[in-house]
Amino acid sequence: MEVFESVRLGPVTLRNRVIKAATSEGVTPESLVTDELIEYHRRPAAGGVGMTTVAYCAVAPEGRTSRGQIWMRPEAVPGLRRLTEAVHAEGAAVSAQIGHAGPVADASSNGLPAISAGRFFNPLGMAFTKVATAEDIERITRAHAEAARFAIESGFDAVEIHLGHNYLASSFLSPRLNRRGDGFGGPIENRAKVALGIARAVRDEVGDRIAITGKLNMRDGVRGGLEIDDSLYVARRLQEEGTVDALELTAGSSLLNPMYLFRGEMPVREFAASYKPLMRLGLRMFGKRFLRGYPYQDAYLLEHARRFRAELDLPLILLGGITDRASMDTAMAEGFEFVAMARALLREPDLVNRIAADPSTPSLCVHCNRCVPTIYMGTHCPLVPKTN
Repeated sequence: MEVFESVRLGPVTLRNRVIKAATSEGVTPESLVTDELIEYHRRPAAGGVGMTTVAYCAVAPEGRTSRGQIWMRPEAVPGLRRLTEAVHAEGAAVSAQIGHAGPVADASSNGLPAISAGRFFNPLGMAFTKVATAEDIERITRAHAEAARFAIESGFDAVEIHLGHNYLASSFLSPRLNRRGDGFGGPIENRAKVALGIARAVRDEVGDRIAITGKLNMRDGVRGGLEIDDSLYVARRLQEEGTVDALELTAGSSLLNPMYLFRGEMPVREFAASYKPLMRLGLRMFGKRFLRGYPYQDAYLLEHARRFRAELDLPLILLGGITDRASMDTAMAEGFEFVAMARALLREPDLVNRIAADPSTPSLCVHCNRCVPTIYMGTHCPLVPKTN
């Protein structure tokens, strides 16, 4: 495989195998598309990616990680259509990441209780979660299908179902967060029901009109969390049921260990400054326990992802430390159909075009992770000053 060849993703043809991964944009204060959001995705589209992913399109108002995030409803469609048209004009495809934040939702910001597989205290929202009932599960599953329909009406080429990072579906997959005694708890066959049911509902709604990908944790990176064997069970079921066209393999818990995904430096001071006073104090005192350190290396999720590649025929998207032609070529040589980039494109939206023109082009990203706390004020690379 060659990273800059055109390729099929379900019913969609992409101009290359590079996908801009979903990164919370922080520029939709009214939960609707803004010109800033359109430009956020137009830039990497003009810069050469095959597809950009809009994050995070919640399927319900209580499923937002913060009140300003988009949630899929009729009022959002006109703005989303403007966004998809702008991306298409640059020659790229565009995907909507749909999901429900579950216990990661900020209940205080949303003014609605967060929902999870089990009772859990979320310090960001300063409240315990509401345990999901069977009625909640049915409603949220149906909401994913409706969100996919809105994505089609908005002109998206694909949807990415969020099944990772201990968001709602992922909280059910985690033995640590899911200690239920009903049919949704216990063995992985039960814990996977929510994720599999959501994927089935989305596929039934969209058929083959657009592509469907899933963002699945390989590991939560926390003691007692989801591990690779159970994640592989979910991946095999998704493959057998034909509900996704590709899987993006991710890791880490937004609740308990976010730096397991964001390898590199730990900007504890910058994280603390972005929160309210009580959380700010807590992060300054105990931040290094929450923001654990993991050294950066290129293609840092490859070792885990190899097991999925060995056991699945489903197209896979390799995420994590893809910043140059060498890491892209490594992914292709290992049999991954796509690569996903995120932080490197914040500093250099045109990086893909420059790599295509000169394979020796290095990324200027220094893996400082100072971009991560900016999600509350407009996600950007702090090494590149924002312009008005």
